[in-house]
Amino acid sequence: MACPQTTSSHPFGAPELNNPLSDLDPDLDPAFVFDFQTYDDVEDGQRWSTWLSVEPLCRGPEPRPDWVVTSQAAVDTELGILKTGKEADAFLLERAVPGSDAPGESVVMVAKRYRGEDHRDFHRSASYTAGRKVRNTRDNRAVAKKSAHGRAVAAGQWALAEWDALVRCHGLGLAVPYPVQIDGTELLMEWITVESDDGVETAPRLAQTRPDPPLLASYLAQVREFLAELARHGMVHGDLSPYNILAAGERLVVIDLPQMVDLVGNPAGMDFLLRDCTNVCTWFRARGLQVDEHELFSELMAHAF
Repeated sequence: MACPQTTSSHPFGAPELNNPLSDLDPDLDPAFVFDFQTYDDVEDGQRWSTWLSVEPLCRGPEPRPDWVVTSQAAVDTELGILKTGKEADAFLLERAVPGSDAPGESVVMVAKRYRGEDHRDFHRSASYTAGRKVRNTRDNRAVAKKSAHGRAVAAGQWALAEWDALVRCHGLGLAVPYPVQIDGTELLMEWITVESDDGVETAPRLAQTRPDPPLLASYLAQVREFLAELARHGMVHGDLSPYNILAAGERLVVIDLPQMVDLVGNPAGMDFLLRDCTNVCTWFRARGLQVDEHELFSELMAHAF
């Protein structure tokens, strides 16, 4: 599924977003350019909601949570950076109808933006993308040549890969952030939070927590079931560790899924699965639980086959 970014005429005269690729190759078909437009900046920290400017299949799966703001009058406001990474940065973004305090007309989400061609490093891409295809042969050639357009296509591929993984995992009932929409190289998704003395804050990574023994055992059971459900459907997270699992109270939520691979279709699928098992078992074992990565791997393989 391709989800090209589109621009629409907003009733309040929203400006069209700048196209960072249009000056790089004047012969590019505009459709290709919009397919992989990047979001390195949001002008002045605000824009009209992009909900209605993307294709229907680029919006979150139904039934949608009641907190998803779909109003055409909503404005997106940047609240600040949440996390930086090698391939993408995550920001907090509020989508709200100005002047309205009605339920369902204001929400804070995570905007994950895969970086423009001059500021990212897909250093592990070859192993994860084995078996993936770019349908357009021109894009294939551009990626192979590592041209500016090819690097933009690569960013679009990673964003779309994470979108597909989130949608699929959500459909399986797995604990992942709800995917709100994809627009070019920008993903909007649920912000996973916990209550604090100051209100709400981002849920901590599992690696930052010190759970008591009963909660630790519950966490392990949740991770085991998450991996098992993926294996039953022939999928591997590919980079699972205590650093991309959020602890939202007693519930764990898995994040960062662009590298999800097919267990059989990817030549390194089983190696990735064993590494996922090793990463999580090492953390739980260091906190007193007797768990063996090879036993977990064998258990997951039984689920897969």
